[in-house]
Amino acid sequence: MSRQEASCTLGTEIRLTWPTFSTELRDFIGFIKQPGLRRLPGRTARKGWLEDWFASLDFARLLKWAGLLWLVNMMVLGPIAVAAAGAGGAEHRLRLDALPWLQALIWAPIVEELVFRYWLRIPGHALWLVPVSLVALLSGPQWWSVILVGMTVLLCWWPYLFGPGISPRPLPWRIRKLYRRYFGVIVHLSCLLFAAVHLGNFSYNETPLWLLPFLVLPQWVTGLALAWLRVRRGIGAAIALHAIFNGGPLLVIWLIISWLPTQ
Repeated sequence: MSRQEASCTLGTEIRLTWPTFSTELRDFIGFIKQPGLRRLPGRTARKGWLEDWFASLDFARLLKWAGLLWLVNMMVLGPIAVAAAGAGGAEHRLRLDALPWLQALIWAPIVEELVFRYWLRIPGHALWLVPVSLVALLSGPQWWSVILVGMTVLLCWWPYLFGPGISPRPLPWRIRKLYRRYFGVIVHLSCLLFAAVHLGNFSYNETPLWLLPFLVLPQWVTGLALAWLRVRRGIGAAIALHAIFNGGPLLVIWLIISWLPTQ
């Protein structure tokens, strides 16, 4: 693995570097084939939960991943989704006169990552976190759901902020073994559910059921990338990439609308 070793500066300071993009891409492809719980190199020596939420991110690397996802969606998956929508008469609910900036850049990245991916490394939290976060997701960004999400994040941090004495009990060893055994199935199911939720972005008219999966192919592949990043890097990295990925198309749409001549 090239440029992956931790290097020592002046014999005392340790500088950790991320793997190359090509190395990460190979790891991502391997993750799709056989998801696993190991981390990638590049984590610092801080507390694990801090690194999980507030990792020292390479913004340029996240842009590369977002660019790759945009390219795949634009060249391959997007045309398939558009063809499926046209064949079935489905229409996207996005309103060009009211682009959902806050929902796309803040609300969806946080709430959707809590629902579909945060618990992949902490499965015991899924028992309470998924139902609570799902209520917020289905309700949308209202004042009470924003408070609910804030309290949910605080509960995720609570054991680490206030000491191990109130940490939740780990799952029994037997259940953890089963979770590891079927981790790949769980990851792929979470990605499929993530894609299925985005079917709510469409008005179907008379679209046949067999066409519906094609409408959300971009979200399925994006969910795989976000699941890989959550497991390998942390939930903070997944939220950041999610926000960048959502923001790119909105920015393009806004620029096009801004440049169109007004009548």
